[in-house]
Amino acid sequence: MNTTQATPVIFIHGLWMHSSSWDNWVELFRANGFDAQAPGWPGDSATVAESNANPEAIAGVGIDQVVEHYAGVIRSLGSKPVLIGHSFGGLIAQKLLGMGLAVAAVAIDPAQIKGVLPLPFVQLKNALPVLGNPANRKRAVSQTPKRFHGGFANAVSEKESNELFARYAIPAPGRPLFEAATANFSSKSPAAVNVHAVRGPLLIIGGGQDHTVPEVTSRAAFALYAKAPTVNEYRVFDDRGHSLVIDHGWREVADAALDFLARNGVVGQTREAQPAQAARLGQTARIGESAEV
Repeated sequence: MNTTQATPVIFIHGLWMHSSSWDNWVELFRANGFDAQAPGWPGDSATVAESNANPEAIAGVGIDQVVEHYAGVIRSLGSKPVLIGHSFGGLIAQKLLGMGLAVAAVAIDPAQIKGVLPLPFVQLKNALPVLGNPANRKRAVSQTPKRFHGGFANAVSEKESNELFARYAIPAPGRPLFEAATANFSSKSPAAVNVHAVRGPLLIIGGGQDHTVPEVTSRAAFALYAKAPTVNEYRVFDDRGHSLVIDHGWREVADAALDFLARNGVVGQTREAQPAQAARLGQTARIGESAEV
């Protein structure tokens, strides 16, 4: 007998963001019938204030540790979730999708996975304060309001940027940045993703004004999926920076994610048997075809 259940959704934040940065998204997806939650990274505290007061708790945490943490969350669920990740959370979401642990994924301004070659100057400039000191690999590193506005929330006003910084910003481990930066020189990089796996649909979203993960980097990640046997789509928001999931325009991005899921048969309230969705998973989106570029 078919039984109705809510499709789980796991939101994964990136560096310098607390899991509460997903609160608006969690509320919206729950209103659309999904069982949504936003667990923090291993070492994150329950609140922004506690995380800022205890930065050493997350120092040294790397990509593999974060992947295993979220894999554990997924294993505790009754069914495979949708994964929605931003920045390094987008990299984590892609890894978990390639491991067969998710029904679909949306990677927003994702940190570069192994195989992505472009490294724009603006991206290098924003990463240098961390990468310029090898000791940061084992440290937790904090942002400043000025750096946050210059690299993270550069597409919004300084006033809004400062408000976002005060509300959501926390220290982040430096190690993932080092792992991503050296990915193409390591045969066993934790930033490697199985881009040829048979799995659920993937949407990659880029921000045209992003200074942390420039749009060319997001597009290059999408290009790696060109021969994947499953649905892959790309969309760019030309006027948006890296803060596109938390700033005043977040709803437009969230609606794009909901639309992508609906078009691929992934809805909030589902039945155990979904032949229409299974058929969609065999489709392929190529660059310049069904994908939005």
